[in-house]
Amino acid sequence: MSKRSRACEIPKKVKEAVWIRDDKRCICCKKYVPIACANAHFIPRSKSGLGIEQNILTLCFECHRDFDNSNKRQEYKVKFRKYLQNIYGENWKEEDLMYNKWKNFGKI
Repeated sequence: MSKRSRACEIPKKVKEAVWIRDDKRCICCKKYVPIACANAHFIPRSKSGLGIEQNILTLCFECHRDFDNSNKRQEYKVKFRKYLQNIYGENWKEEDLMYNKWKNFGKI
């Protein structure tokens, strides 16, 4: 597995932390969901989105599908950006959520 692939994977401890952070609910529709639902990347893996707490959201299957495939993706991104900024404050920056082999060199 490449360093980029490893960096984009979501470790079990990150899933657990995100699931608890999100109150064990889909952050969109508020349904209670299993821990496996703490697996939605704000910045997608295809765009080098890291598997870190600041980039992962808990979404039910339906909301995750809509976020990934919908023509409403921009609308969802605005809502989820505000959600994450509210949790992590002004230090939360989208550019910090993406794998950069030079920035992340030696950390993975």
